[in-house]
Amino acid sequence: MTHIYGIKNCGSVKKALQFFDTHALPYTFHDFKISPVSREKIESWLKKSDMSVLLNNKGTTYRTLGIKALELDDNGKIEWMSNHNLLLKRPIIEYGDQLVVGYDQSHYEGIFQS
Repeated sequence: MTHIYGIKNCGSVKKALQFFDTHALPYTFHDFKISPVSREKIESWLKKSDMSVLLNNKGTTYRTLGIKALELDDNGKIEWMSNHNLLLKRPIIEYGDQLVVGYDQSHYEGIFQS
């Protein structure tokens, strides 16, 4: 089963969910606001993706919390992402043994099959 992580009001997440619905692809949606992901889950994602891909350093939450000024190491970044899931780039999709981060329709068309 494909698992999509994010928040419902995120534009990229909306596009991803629409893509899956349009292509009749089954998935389970996990809303960070309702059910936050754990540090262990984030660490498992980091085995399949780089920190630079997973950490949303362009988002409002990153700027509001002043994360850049903290000059965190990877452990510190993981701690912040664990406590503030909105620091994670969205959507995050677990598809088989792959992890797909962000929305790119042409990339999706090459990966996901109905």
